[in-house]
Amino acid sequence: MFFRTRQNQENQFFSGALAGISIALGYLPVALTFGFIAEATGLSLVETIGMSAFVFAGAAQYMSLSLIAIGTGALEIIFTTFIINIRHLLMSTAISEKAEQDHPIVRALYAFGMTDEVFAVTSTKEGRLTSSYILGVAVVAYSSWVINSGIGYVIGTSLPETLQKSMSIALYALFIALLVPSLKKHRKIIWLASVAAVFNSFLLLFIPSGWAIIIATLASAIIIEIIYSKKTNYFDHEKATSEKECG
Repeated sequence: MFFRTRQNQENQFFSGALAGISIALGYLPVALTFGFIAEATGLSLVETIGMSAFVFAGAAQYMSLSLIAIGTGALEIIFTTFIINIRHLLMSTAISEKAEQDHPIVRALYAFGMTDEVFAVTSTKEGRLTSSYILGVAVVAYSSWVINSGIGYVIGTSLPETLQKSMSIALYALFIALLVPSLKKHRKIIWLASVAAVFNSFLLLFIPSGWAIIIATLASAIIIEIIYSKKTNYFDHEKATSEKECG
């Protein structure tokens, strides 16, 4: 029984690792870009790899480089990064509800690896999620990000300028590519993303981008959930009434 359980965990991890390869390949140009931008900003190789290893958040790391470049203090950078990354709490909570129960340390490990792309892959998988599967996806994505950040630092400046510019949009292209398959099957996700985009665009006129993203995400989730709950209750009521009349 023990060996069967262990083998199943290994199979789940391997399955997750295979699913994470698409993220790893997508992270390649983005991490390389981060590496040579970090070098241009004045970070050392150790600092660059360390940031990727301990922060592991593409958008937040790019923003941090911009703040470092203009001389922003450490506390301001930490607070701003926290605000931008607070959405990961929501993603981790959503995955935790879909995943099997496990030790808090294991859940903390895959919560650390819950980037937008890892969330997109794991949340759209059919059925119950295992910790081994989530960790498989996260480990491959994490390894690609950290390793390629270091490589980008070393070789980035030798790349052609046109290639460097094209890499800057790779992260967004990757996220869209991962979400498209789920958008085809789940209309609710389309509405959720659309409403959040509208709210975010409006809120950006009045408040910082970090808070705008947080409020837009929460407002969109609440509104769409209320609408779909009422819609589901309506159809359930109609179905029950129809069955009662037929009976």
